[in-house]
Amino acid sequence: MSDPRLAGFLRAARARLTPEQAGISDAGRRRVEGLRREEIAMLAGVSVDYYTRLEQGRSTSASPVVLDALADALQLDEVERTHLHTIARPTPARRRRPYRPQPLHPATRSLLDTFDDVLRPAFVLGRRLDVVGQNETAALLITDFDARPVDERNQVRFVFLDPHARELYADWSQVAADTAAMLRVDAGRHPDDPALGRLVGELSIHSPEFRRLWARNRVHQRTHGTKRYRHPLVGDLTITYQALVVAADPDQVLMVYDTAPDSPSAHALRLLVDRAHDHRAVARGGGRAGRRLGRPR
Repeated sequence: MSDPRLAGFLRAARARLTPEQAGISDAGRRRVEGLRREEIAMLAGVSVDYYTRLEQGRSTSASPVVLDALADALQLDEVERTHLHTIARPTPARRRRPYRPQPLHPATRSLLDTFDDVLRPAFVLGRRLDVVGQNETAALLITDFDARPVDERNQVRFVFLDPHARELYADWSQVAADTAAMLRVDAGRHPDDPALGRLVGELSIHSPEFRRLWARNRVHQRTHGTKRYRHPLVGDLTITYQALVVAADPDQVLMVYDTAPDSPSAHALRLLVDRAHDHRAVARGGGRAGRRLGRPR
């Protein structure tokens, strides 16, 4: 039997595609959302019975050529196409290992601290979107993951289970949808990860929004973009971000944030860092504490 993830992904992708998008005449009433199975089979050039077996999880014979034909018929983007190939490829069962923190290479740790010097929040996401490292500026802007228990240093848990996240992200609904879709990509790559299964189970129980978004079977890979924050101390900020794969571990991604020079967002980030340092100075009895982050921009 094929992986049930393939069946769910095909059904969800078919339900999202309208006859108009597929260039199919829609005469009369339709009893299903999206396209019918026979319509996808026709567009992909496969038999209806074969496609039905794929969607019902009763076939393991999908070749790369067939998968590409299905991706074309379903109008998948590159991330979705890659995910389709990943989940359709049977993988041998592996011995389950206990949860262990993912190590951060010392060079990557040093690089994170270097970004503090230019006032750029930076952090590293690992498997399951665990936050395996962050610099001080990121901790001030988002949250101090290092202060949390090891098994709670996770971006998905933060977005869906921490009330602070709903206030912090100005576009929380979009951030939540993208985060669930990013976790879906990880689930496709590591189907035998017990820690991921526990994470999905916990989120499904405690977050109706996650449960709904997870059922959509969407996938998303973050590369670059813009994000808006509504910070409780310094107000609104808009940042741009880039995602860079860490050479020492392909399962880790370095997220680097930036703000436009001399923009209100840059000034707000500077104010946030300065306030943190002033607070520490007062707590320690006066004087600037530690090194000051961020050179003039």
